[in-house]
Amino acid sequence: MFSRLGFMFGLLGLIGVCVLALFLWKKEQQVVYVDSVKLINEYQGMIDARKAYQGKILVWKSNIDTLAKEVQSEISRFEKQSGTWTAHEKELSKQVIQAKQQQLKEYQRAISEKAGQEDAVATKKVVDEINAYIRKYSELQGYTLVLAATEYGNVVYAKNYLDITDAVLAGLNADYGKASK
Repeated sequence: MFSRLGFMFGLLGLIGVCVLALFLWKKEQQVVYVDSVKLINEYQGMIDARKAYQGKILVWKSNIDTLAKEVQSEISRFEKQSGTWTAHEKELSKQVIQAKQQQLKEYQRAISEKAGQEDAVATKKVVDEINAYIRKYSELQGYTLVLAATEYGNVVYAKNYLDITDAVLAGLNADYGKASK
């Protein structure tokens, strides 16, 4: 009985030592985080995308301003000259004004939709670039898990040395600089 009990304890001991050895020899898991707001705001790809988007907005605003001036011009012309017009001319002028106002409203709506779509596409492209770089960088560094700290506080607390934002941002901007040349 003692030999059987001794065998069982020996076996359990051996299993315990094996588990402990595997645990100690297993590569240490490393969890780090990035400040996603900082990455997005300071990534040159996003800065350039925002500049391009702002340029488009200026063009669209200029077009809207031109259409609005045409409408205002027609209204001013109507107010100044309608006293000398026939009823038919007044009616035609009102129709022209209404058509230009409708055209302006439709253009504003279309531009608003287009602006939203272009912003979403550009933002997604940049976020995809950042995520792809983080994946590549993390694999090279051997990180097990990379968390994203957002303005909403997904990472409540972490030691400063776990923040790899600056290293990722430097590499991301360097890669972007190479790609844009």
